[in-house]
Amino acid sequence: MKLDIAGLSDKGRKKEKNEDFFGIFRTDSTDIKLFKDGALLIIADGLGGHIAGDVASKLAVSLIKDILKEEPWRENKDDEIKDARDEGPLPLLREAFQKANESIYKTNKDIVKGSRPMGTTALAAIVVPNKIYIANIGDSRAYHIRKGEILECTEDHSWIDEQVKQGLMSRSEAEKDTRKHIVTRCIGTHPDIEVDVYRWHPVSGDVLLLCTDGLIRMASDSQILEVIRKGGTASEIAQNLVNLANENGGKDNITVIVTIIEPKPLQQFFLKTRLFWRRHGRKILKLIFLLVYGFAAGILGYYLRGIIKP
Repeated sequence: MKLDIAGLSDKGRKKEKNEDFFGIFRTDSTDIKLFKDGALLIIADGLGGHIAGDVASKLAVSLIKDILKEEPWRENKDDEIKDARDEGPLPLLREAFQKANESIYKTNKDIVKGSRPMGTTALAAIVVPNKIYIANIGDSRAYHIRKGEILECTEDHSWIDEQVKQGLMSRSEAEKDTRKHIVTRCIGTHPDIEVDVYRWHPVSGDVLLLCTDGLIRMASDSQILEVIRKGGTASEIAQNLVNLANENGGKDNITVIVTIIEPKPLQQFFLKTRLFWRRHGRKILKLIFLLVYGFAAGILGYYLRGIIKP
């Protein structure tokens, strides 16, 4: 299965440091054994205002990856699945999140003595042929996008979203509320956690976007879709999304992972050629000019020596 994947993290315009972290793990670049063909994608957003949010996010990504890489999983047959949450690697994803939580929670008890222990959100996706498996805790978000439209997205675990669900606040009020950063679920601050899992069915050309709330709070879904509809390589789309968040204020760290599922080979060739030309075109033109100039000067000098004899 061909995947065009790119990740990018930026501290934004208001924060002094970046407490986000992400990882992209494939069988051709790591010793991961979870699957034969595909990728494991993880994003974590350390809790701001707590101790060592940047440490918590790095730990979460590392712990989840290390736990998942040890045990391969087999595809379930339809008649074996009693609960969709038990399909494929979803039980392993939940277990990985639980163990990461146990480790960080224990570290807080043993080492961190402050009133606001380190914690982090976590969002992980396993992309394999015809399936996307997702686990989420916190307010980072995954989008499944097809032909420029959102098919599915994960549910945020934040205080304002809980208020909206309970009918205590309208969505428009929530968008203006200053308590958007308060999460109701995370890794590391409590002994037990509840993890949401999802199973999506991608087709060729679909886009999977994983992002922290630094993008979500700075850009509407329609703005995000506008960037994706413009197309480009995964790297170009990731950069454009980070630029969008910063142009809209960049109030938080911004992290995105963009995955294009089975991109068309010819289209990808032209897109990558265009990207290469944008980055190196001026240098190449300058080099060509110098070569042509040098060649022309040499030819001219040769003829002039023939005409002007000593």
